[in-house]
Amino acid sequence: MNKPTFLLATGNQHKKFELQQILDGVLLKTPEEIGVDFDCEETGSTFLENSILKARTLFELTGQPVIADDSGLCVDGLGGAPGIFSARYGSPADGPDLDSPERNRYLLQNMNHLDGPEARKATFVCCMTAILDEYRVYTVQETMDGYITDKPYGQGGFGYDPVFFLAEHNKTVAELSDREKNTISHRGRAAAALGMLLKWRDN
Repeated sequence: MNKPTFLLATGNQHKKFELQQILDGVLLKTPEEIGVDFDCEETGSTFLENSILKARTLFELTGQPVIADDSGLCVDGLGGAPGIFSARYGSPADGPDLDSPERNRYLLQNMNHLDGPEARKATFVCCMTAILDEYRVYTVQETMDGYITDKPYGQGGFGYDPVFFLAEHNKTVAELSDREKNTISHRGRAAAALGMLLKWRDN
């Protein structure tokens, strides 16, 4: 039996790899892989708004079932920043985006003035949306709580994973195995919940 195909509203292959491991009941393809030029301006003010916006934009462009996510890092001591701007945090408005190591350095520099673990508390947020057709839309949002370290640790994961410390594991997310990360991460939890919803859908 062939798996149903969903377009994933991203060009980020790291996201696709993670989500394909969790959503094993569907086949994920990026717009680029089917020759579609997809670019969505994220004008929402919340993860929910941006997730739905990306999903709706790609669905209207292709007419195919889609999955989109909007995720980011919210640091208590920075008033919730970088939040929905996590992927572009520290990047110049008229220049290329910083790469992940550069963004992590920028984040840690901005946190130099913060003392104590409470000020370094942080939450990863992931909002995920699936559109099957015009009137069938699923949305879930999940989180993972931790602390921001004083320097990067670990070689795995991507993004802010090397500076996001999980006290219960005594590791950063970048030091977890893929299996461990997919079980407890914000994206893993959201994808697992979405996968359950998709299993209940009408054929």
